[in-house]
Amino acid sequence: LPSYSPQLNLIEILWRFMKYEWIEIDAYSSWSNLVNYVEKVIRDFGEKYVINFA
Repeated sequence: LPSYSPQLNLIEILWRFMKYEWIEIDAYSSWSNLVNYVEKVIRDFGEKYVINFA
């Protein structure tokens, strides 16, 4: 494997989905908003937020 391969790293895949699909733009208005949105996604992952590779 290459020394850096984000497409194979599971946390990189999760963060990409969070960053580009699940977290709303107003989450970036402050650090506390971003933390709240990330915690919400992590809490609801598997129920409301699902990654389908198909």
